[in-house]
Amino acid sequence: MTSDSKPTVDQVFAMMRNTMGSIPSAIEKATDLDEGLLYEHLRSRSYAMPAQGALSEETRTLIYLASALAASSTACVQAMANKAKTQGISQEKVLETIRIVRFALATKVIGDAEPVFDALLRAK
Repeated sequence: MTSDSKPTVDQVFAMMRNTMGSIPSAIEKATDLDEGLLYEHLRSRSYAMPAQGALSEETRTLIYLASALAASSTACVQAMANKAKTQGISQEKVLETIRIVRFALATKVIGDAEPVFDALLRAK
């Protein structure tokens, strides 16, 4: 995509349908209100996941899914679930990704509780 020519909304939506199986409803609604939001989202995607990036598409999808789960982004979780299905990512890989996120969030709770542990240890 060059700055002189950009895909039409229909072309972007066709690409989304092809790669994710559907268009996230939030993307459709945002585009209805302001097409610029769609193009900024597309630009950000190209920045985060360049065409010749170091990671495979499968790895990118699993990282995106993990990030969406950790951020509690229901729309992104749904979009990445659809994309994982479209890409044929195995159930084992998706479930392992979920387990990793669960462990990371549990570890965060322990790390965040360090001031509580300090207070309890001082009280001993």
